[in-house]
Amino acid sequence: MNAITQDRSDTLAPFGTRLDGVTDPVRKAATGALHRSGLPDRRVEEWRYTSLRFLAETPLAAPADVYDVAQIQAQLEELGLTDGPLADLPRLVFVNGRYAEAFSVLPAELDVSFFAKTQTFGPLSCPDRDPLTALNTALAADGAQVRVPAGKKGGDVLLVSLGQTDASVSFHPRHSMTLEDGADLTLISIQAGRGRYLHNPVLEVSVGAEANLRHITLQTEGKEAACLATTYAQVAERGTYNSFVLGLGGVLSRQEIHARLAAPFATVHVNGAQMLGGRQIGDVTSVITHAAPDCISRQTVRNVLDGHARGVFQGKVYVDRVAQKTDGYQMNQALLLSENAEIDAKPELEIYADDVKCSHGATVGALDDDQLFYLRSRGVPEAEARQILIHAFLDEALGLIEDDVARTVCTQMLARSFPVAGENA
Repeated sequence: MNAITQDRSDTLAPFGTRLDGVTDPVRKAATGALHRSGLPDRRVEEWRYTSLRFLAETPLAAPADVYDVAQIQAQLEELGLTDGPLADLPRLVFVNGRYAEAFSVLPAELDVSFFAKTQTFGPLSCPDRDPLTALNTALAADGAQVRVPAGKKGGDVLLVSLGQTDASVSFHPRHSMTLEDGADLTLISIQAGRGRYLHNPVLEVSVGAEANLRHITLQTEGKEAACLATTYAQVAERGTYNSFVLGLGGVLSRQEIHARLAAPFATVHVNGAQMLGGRQIGDVTSVITHAAPDCISRQTVRNVLDGHARGVFQGKVYVDRVAQKTDGYQMNQALLLSENAEIDAKPELEIYADDVKCSHGATVGALDDDQLFYLRSRGVPEAEARQILIHAFLDEALGLIEDDVARTVCTQMLARSFPVAGENA
């Protein structure tokens, strides 16, 4: 082992001996790739704006199999899962990465299995290329595997991940979502918790021909937690994958989406919003691959950053030679409420076809003084006036959520998490 490899391997020290003794061929290959690459640092282009220093500061043990039932129930109540528009929806609840049957309500008409029993890895992920996915592959213990039969309308389903720990731990759920031809589903993923932990989920999504998946993620992890989530989506002919991420929690978060439009007339939307304060770091990274003609992709991400918070947007649209008549668009907009806040934006287009319509852009600004003066001159207190302008800035992004229930929940959670914007320091 040379010095460089040794240095990279040392980045895995927080996981101790958890990576040793792996015998399953898939896990063994992922572990080997992970030892060769190590966890990424800022020398890796895709991670130059987002430091994983959080992972190096404390050993991350495997979570215990037991948890406080009363605390989990309290978390579900705080999230509005026991009363309100989400209370009657089927839900799959995971606590510290393990399925919690006592808090779950299985969707009656969908096929549901669990990784803990099947130990089945899907074909879409890339552990040899993506170190966090390799880490998940090596350490995954459980996860939901949902299949929507052809032509079935699956309604709304909740996928809830809760972290609860008094020690520093990491958990690595392995989820998959398969929509057969003509199927339809709204998946609302909720990520929340208490304590210091790493939540490192991988989700593989397969959308069949003329199928439609609306996937809304509400990330409101604990203040000491890190969430490094990776999604791989593949969309067949005339299928649609419509994703939205609302990032509110965690000291460190990254939502990374790899979407592939694999057949003609497929559509992908990868939208989102982040509202961060203090010293939070929130990263939205996407790679959208147009691998077939006549496909459409859209991406709009808005950031509101206060205190010393830092937002990252990396969006890449790759257009293959065969992907003629591609229509791709991405836009990142940031509102900085503090002189110490920072946004790093890197939109990219890589185009090998010649009959395409692609564009990207980024804007950064502060609250409009004239608008603020207008509201204050009509008797609106400054804090409330700022809140009105901030939520107006985010409303356009939230309006991209097609599911009414999910949009309402995201709006309510945003208002509850930041009742008076601009005061996070």
